[in-house]
Amino acid sequence: MKLNLEDASYLIHIAFDEDVKEGDITTQNIVPIDRSTTATMQAKEAGIIAGLEVAKEVFKYQNDEVIFYPMVEDGQWVDKGEVIATITGPYGVLLTSERIALNFLQRMSGIATETHKYVKGTEGTKAKILDTRKTLPAYRSLDKYAVYAGGGTNHRFGLFDMVMIKDNHIKMAGSITKAVNQVRCHIPNSIKIEVETTNFGEVQEAVAAEVDIIMLDNMDNNLTRKCVEFVNGRAKVEASGNMTVDRIESVAKTGVDFISVGAITHSVKALDISMNIID
Repeated sequence: MKLNLEDASYLIHIAFDEDVKEGDITTQNIVPIDRSTTATMQAKEAGIIAGLEVAKEVFKYQNDEVIFYPMVEDGQWVDKGEVIATITGPYGVLLTSERIALNFLQRMSGIATETHKYVKGTEGTKAKILDTRKTLPAYRSLDKYAVYAGGGTNHRFGLFDMVMIKDNHIKMAGSITKAVNQVRCHIPNSIKIEVETTNFGEVQEAVAAEVDIIMLDNMDNNLTRKCVEFVNGRAKVEASGNMTVDRIESVAKTGVDFISVGAITHSVKALDISMNIID
């Protein structure tokens, strides 16, 4: 997944309007306007970096002549204490932009780092870690890019690009079969259909309906394995619900194709990164 800089630019504009408005009254009254400096961004804990280009755009939002030089790449593991970027430009611009740049970079790197933990748990299996729509409103593009940087796989972007038939849709339609048939009449064949199931009978019905993906919602590993064996490649199988890092390896070994994890975006812990003036 490529980083969408248009989405980033929109969010950066909002961030400056929220934080700076008419001006940084502390910096403006202390720092000479013609003073230039260099700063470093440093990882204060180990993890996966994501969002360097967004951080760069933050500094350039105020002054296009700022030089942002990344020392690592998005998706790269860094150790505690490692310098990840240097920034050279007007002293005041660097100070005013610092927190906004770090807020983006720390959140995105936190998502990438947490995703990486889950991906490590699937090693040796075919299972891929999927993100969900449980993202910070308006930040979905950046959140999903960060998942990708951490080695995860992006699920549907929104409600518009894939059919996801869940329990309340099934209640409205009357059954999985009826829900699938109603949708299938109105969408092109290129759009995939996924159905949420909660028991073996619903999995059987989803297979008969010839859906593309069957989600196994909150099933234990024994039932998950039974469902995978029954599906036998007739659809992709996704495990979902209360996934933790400790549980991922055992779920992956059931043979599922995907494991969706909401926690990698909805409960992210920011990666600790600092900026320090060095000149």
